[in-house]
Amino acid sequence: QKTPTLPLDISRELQEFTHSKFQIRVIEYSKRDPIQSKIQIKNMAPQNGNMMDDEVGFSALESKGEMSNLYLADGSPPIAGRSFGAPTSCRGEVVFNTGMVGYPEALTDPSYRGQILVLTFPLIGNYGVPDTGMEDEYGLPKFFESKEIHIAGLVVSSYSWEHSHWAAHKSLAAWLKENNVPGIYGVDTRALTMKIRSSGAMLGNLVVNPPQSIESLGDQFSDPNKRNLVSEVSTKSVTTYGASNTTSIIAYDCGMKNNIIRYFVNTHKVKLTVVPFDYDLEANPSNIHWDGLFLSNGPGDPSMVPQTIKSIQYALGLEPPRPIFGICLGNQLLSLAAGASTYKMKYGNRGMNQPCIDLRTGRCYITPQNHGFAVDSNSLPKAWKPLFMNANDLTNEGIIHTQKPFFSVQFHPEASGGPLDTAFLFDKFVGHVRKISQPLVLQNGLSYQRKTYKKVLLVGSGGLSIGQAGEFDYSGSQCIKALKEEGIEVILINPNIATVQTSTEKDDASPSADKVYFLPIRPQVVMDIIEKEKPDGIIVSMGGQTALNVGVELWNKGLLQKAGVEVLGTQIPAIEATEDREIFSQKLQEIGESIALSYSANTVDEAIKVANKIGYPVLVRAAFALGGLGSGFAADDAELKDLAAKAFATSNQILIDQDLRGWKELEYEVVRDSSDNCITVCNMENFDPLGVHTGDSIVVAPSQTLTNSEYFLLRATALKVVRHLGIVGECNIQYALHPHSEKYCIIEVNARLSRSSALASKATGYPLAYVATKLSLGKDLVSIRNSVTKTTTACFEPSLDYCVLKMPRWDLKKFNRVSNKLGSSMLSVGEVMSIGRSFEEVIQKACRMVNPALDGLEGIGSGLTDDEIPLDEQMSTPTDTRLFAVQRALEEGWGVDKVHDLTKIDKWFLSKLQNIASMRNACMKCGDAGKLFADNGADRMRNLKIAGFSDRQIARYANLKPLQEGADQIRTLRKSLGVTPCVKQIDTLAAEFPANTNYLYMTYSGDADDVSGGVHSPTIEGGDKTRVRSLSISEKRHSELSEKKERGVVVLGCGAYCIGSSVEFDWCAVSAVRQLRRDGFKSIIVNYNPETVSTDYDESDRLYFEEMSLERVMDIYEREGAAGVIVSVGGQIPNNLAGPLAQSGAHILGTAARDIERAEDRRQFSDMLDDMGLKQPAWSVLKSKDEAVTFSNNVGFPVLVRPSFVLSGAAMRVASDESQLRNFLDLAADVADDKPVVVTKFILGAKEIEFDGVASDGKILNYAIGEHLENAGVHSGDATVILPAQKLYVGTIRQIKKYAAAIARGLNITGPFNIQFMAMGNDVMVIECNLRASRTFPFVSKTLHANFISLATRAMCGLSVTPYNISLLDIDYVCVKAPMFSFTRLRGADPTLGVEMASTGEVACFGDDAHEAFLQSLLATGFKLPNANASILLSIASDPFREEFGESAVMLSKLGFKLCGTPGTVKYFKEHYQLDMKVVTKPVNDKDNADCPTTGAPSALTEIKEGDVELVINISEGTTRKDEITSGYLIRRAAVDFGVGLITNNKCAVWLVKAIEGGFEKFKAKSISEFYSLHKY
Repeated sequence: QKTPTLPLDISRELQEFTHSKFQIRVIEYSKRDPIQSKIQIKNMAPQNGNMMDDEVGFSALESKGEMSNLYLADGSPPIAGRSFGAPTSCRGEVVFNTGMVGYPEALTDPSYRGQILVLTFPLIGNYGVPDTGMEDEYGLPKFFESKEIHIAGLVVSSYSWEHSHWAAHKSLAAWLKENNVPGIYGVDTRALTMKIRSSGAMLGNLVVNPPQSIESLGDQFSDPNKRNLVSEVSTKSVTTYGASNTTSIIAYDCGMKNNIIRYFVNTHKVKLTVVPFDYDLEANPSNIHWDGLFLSNGPGDPSMVPQTIKSIQYALGLEPPRPIFGICLGNQLLSLAAGASTYKMKYGNRGMNQPCIDLRTGRCYITPQNHGFAVDSNSLPKAWKPLFMNANDLTNEGIIHTQKPFFSVQFHPEASGGPLDTAFLFDKFVGHVRKISQPLVLQNGLSYQRKTYKKVLLVGSGGLSIGQAGEFDYSGSQCIKALKEEGIEVILINPNIATVQTSTEKDDASPSADKVYFLPIRPQVVMDIIEKEKPDGIIVSMGGQTALNVGVELWNKGLLQKAGVEVLGTQIPAIEATEDREIFSQKLQEIGESIALSYSANTVDEAIKVANKIGYPVLVRAAFALGGLGSGFAADDAELKDLAAKAFATSNQILIDQDLRGWKELEYEVVRDSSDNCITVCNMENFDPLGVHTGDSIVVAPSQTLTNSEYFLLRATALKVVRHLGIVGECNIQYALHPHSEKYCIIEVNARLSRSSALASKATGYPLAYVATKLSLGKDLVSIRNSVTKTTTACFEPSLDYCVLKMPRWDLKKFNRVSNKLGSSMLSVGEVMSIGRSFEEVIQKACRMVNPALDGLEGIGSGLTDDEIPLDEQMSTPTDTRLFAVQRALEEGWGVDKVHDLTKIDKWFLSKLQNIASMRNACMKCGDAGKLFADNGADRMRNLKIAGFSDRQIARYANLKPLQEGADQIRTLRKSLGVTPCVKQIDTLAAEFPANTNYLYMTYSGDADDVSGGVHSPTIEGGDKTRVRSLSISEKRHSELSEKKERGVVVLGCGAYCIGSSVEFDWCAVSAVRQLRRDGFKSIIVNYNPETVSTDYDESDRLYFEEMSLERVMDIYEREGAAGVIVSVGGQIPNNLAGPLAQSGAHILGTAARDIERAEDRRQFSDMLDDMGLKQPAWSVLKSKDEAVTFSNNVGFPVLVRPSFVLSGAAMRVASDESQLRNFLDLAADVADDKPVVVTKFILGAKEIEFDGVASDGKILNYAIGEHLENAGVHSGDATVILPAQKLYVGTIRQIKKYAAAIARGLNITGPFNIQFMAMGNDVMVIECNLRASRTFPFVSKTLHANFISLATRAMCGLSVTPYNISLLDIDYVCVKAPMFSFTRLRGADPTLGVEMASTGEVACFGDDAHEAFLQSLLATGFKLPNANASILLSIASDPFREEFGESAVMLSKLGFKLCGTPGTVKYFKEHYQLDMKVVTKPVNDKDNADCPTTGAPSALTEIKEGDVELVINISEGTTRKDEITSGYLIRRAAVDFGVGLITNNKCAVWLVKAIEGGFEKFKAKSISEFYSLHKY
């Protein structure tokens, strides 16, 4: 209270309380004796544990636990950490385990006795510890491998203070403390693992609260291997389990795991008598009857237990022989007893993913292991042979007697933790004991009779759409690489001209297809190519659902078989078994597995019947559909009818599924070869519970909340299912797992490469598409090398020592009427992947990647939560912004329990988000950087950075200057505190084996870099140590050019795919990187999009899978000492970084940053055009709404509202009147608040022209002029573009070239650029200029057979450049680029075109004639041509458009099509062209299906829904007349929803009719090389 005032000294004492969740109240104050004062301290926090940690103080920012050190015997500096276990010290041998789950099992494994265990997986403690007091029916601890923790101490990177699991009984920390075992976190476990790997297992001393002096520790180290560890862990008495069973086996307990006992007694019904290690078998004092002998696992040196060896030797000499089986230590003991020798390994094999080859069959199995000694195979006596061999380090993994039933293995067939792939060895042993013949099942020799293929047809995926994006460019490119390595000729069909795989440049490092066909992916087209090219095989698993559907259709018609073309990889019947739900369900029932309750229906009535059988709510899905197309949840019969009708439009069968919303969703990527070797490469867990399509869910790899039991239960099921289905290659299996039990069901299997496959490849470093291609040719996994390590086999399961998070990117705000609710149908257009060593780090990184305007994960202040809607409502419904509503709730003090109840998101994930909220709140409460980092500053700063906070975030919380200035201050402070990121590798094996990989990420959870920095130190300009400038390069001096090549060039990639920035920018980045490598430059790529080819580690010298924020790009630039940065090939995101990077001292290659800003800033650019006398539409800079209205009235409506520095016309709108203008100005100001907004006169009826060019020092080297088919007003990304231009006046072209040359000079352009012009007659005006590659660069480069980006890259690097010799007169073909839309998925979106871009992809086709190329490109987008004599619906809004289409309407009638139309259209064509057309009524709403009561005319909607109409041509007026927009919208939407062809642009409609008239749907298949051969440069 204010009175009485406390003296300063007491205030300081109480400060700790006032900064936390306590209320201070002075009851009585004694001035004479302050100690006698009475002060009430009241805890204000709720007692349910849900209150935010330390709302006022700093504890949320500081490391918990006592300071601790790990001292190593090699004398290296102590490794610092913090204690989370018992406050005691320990000594032992430091070893590492690469398993990603199973810490309760590992800690109680007696084989770890005396060892300090380092867990390489960084996130430990997630699922707590189960009940230690619960016992099974044998009196053994139910969930553990022994009755105590055997490790001496535990070392981890990150400890989860909050755990979450239905079976958890306590935290890992509490369990360690109960057992007096120390544990430390905050250690760079990867660096420690690499040290152990290189130096060998070493002795260590883990000290909690270390003394000041190392001498005071006394005798620091103790070698546990010098103790008889077996005697410490072995039982002291004889115990029999399963006494009522008949088969009797003696088990020597040398440290036996409980699961071995359970396996023998439960699974094999054995009477198991467990004896101490020193039990004398020959004397047999307990008179035990035994039929077989088992030798258990155990710790330490096998030579320390001569008593056990002596008993084994006795058993070996018995006649007739009795079966003997040993595992782990038992393998070594049997070897020693047989006369062989053992040795201590350098660091042992400990983990769950060791590949072991059965030397009898050649099969490879994934095994769990824990041993530091091994058998010397060369020392085995006669009659003994190696049984298994480690496929990685080639060490012995088992021995077998050639005549007698004696064998042993080095691994753990019973697992726990780990996979049970070799559990059959117990079957073999028990079978021997029971005298059941154990025939050796040898490998099928046919698998070695590999067919050789000379020519293979690869079917691509076509244009990018929602549900089928750039991941198939990556998989197809990998496939081509694998095929070319085998010397196979590759034929590719893919009309997606923006892809890397359709490039035809020959390059040894990046092989391309031999022939590329830019044609629609349709069954007949594929057959035409097959008949022409005569391939041996076809691959349909690398092109998404598009390729798969074509392959299935051709197979079922017998056309592939007739042509002698073999389907490579998984066969069509197996694919159909996964696609047809009934067959799939039946297949699963055959092996005792089940899918969720699911039935198919072929009619709406059937659907209602089965829905009632399952019980509402149900999930409705279309069969054979991609990304959940046509699916949704129905709560009753009425909703079901509506959904079913739409689903039947895309498929002739629909599926009704049980609703499993709230269950966990998990996914495993599985690989199998023709020899039946089968592995899981990656498992992934959805952040969102089931109910959100996995493509729209945040996905985490590996899973974070699964126990060992759950992880390997689902893995075993995956292998069983994949083997039963007969899949060869790669596939993925999705599960629903009950959140409070181990109950699960299978959702689906995708028998092809999928979006998840690309994610899994990038998440693990395991190239799934490449390996799957090799397997499809008949190779086996064992013979394929791990592409990262180059030495180990591909038959292994990656171990991750990091965490990966995939976050989707949506563009739903671009579309009116589209709900942002997420469900079973995918809506995202792209995704990002972040890598780090804490969950907080990866989710904050991902937020910045998805939206560069965000500084991290924040709810309050993010602008992504709605103040009008209650928070609980925003959280309970999955939407594209729910994550931010959840974060806001946690920031406002909502409890994890309450948020979980609303969202069903696992509490572990929510607790991590709460950590972020607590740290944010602590910083904001302080609000002062000086105070924030005054005490314990380095620890607080490091913890903030480990949790993923950006410098900009921290600067904002600390109330420093806004934007970059504040972030620079934090950067300087951070460096002064010694807090900098380190570079880590993705090496697939958690550092267990050396890997010379260039696949990198940056993190603050570490102390050491995995790779060295650049060879040159960057020079520092001025006194500001944060600013870096690479040495200037002079072409005159060869030595300086050499240094530039050594330093390397950083290329910034495209970021997340979104509408406006897609695969075309990945093509640009890859082209730049490949050119750099050809010219001898070290290439460094920065990108975070897992769907891309640029993020394939083969493409560059160094790949940083990292965010493209200024902070991180500067981190990389400084570390590499690069010669410069290329910002102009990755689209708008890197282009926007040009200015900030230059201000921070980075050298921008190509056009200067100040010139980029002059082009991007609408005002500066317009001023420049005026100064140069170049025409442009009238414009005005927005200062106020009233001024903008006055300007618009002066020039006349319509006007265009345009913000600066945006991509794909974000927030660009055409305003037709004053009220619209005022609304649109608000929207534009939201997009770019610190940039000007320009209002421009919008010119109707003008032609738009695209100019793509490359310049050097302001002089144009090469250019291409593309003509838009549609008039200006359609965004260039949505326009149909024709190249070479067909209908431009010579004068127009001349004027365009003149304008372009002037702009190139004025902006001193070096590199790629794009200018958009509009022309009315010969009058040319400039719309805009981008000083970067545009989305049309791959289109013009491939059409003109000249890579513009390669040329631009050389120019930007200062090399001499020679322009391509392009002569348009010699080009005898035309290429037409058509947009690809995803309106079918965007329910409610108006499928019409405007100034804001809506297309998700593009295709392009070549033809000898422009109309042929146009029609083929239209068909390549999935457009359906009407059949002969079909009905076509015309609804054209205005007389000028009707007049323009008049002759085309007459031609349609002549061609035999039946025409119908809306009343105005019918009346016009009847009066002017005497066409007899059927009248259909305009719909008033989407339920308006009734005939007109006065005329009897049917509703347009009825005609469309009942399939009477096969093509709709709907041309809107483009004004705001409500009735036209509404009825036109309903007609267009119905056409999309019911799969009817739709044309909404008059020019396109006219061209379509001409193409149909010319019969261009029939054509001769020609590859791009055949078109190129028509002209030579």
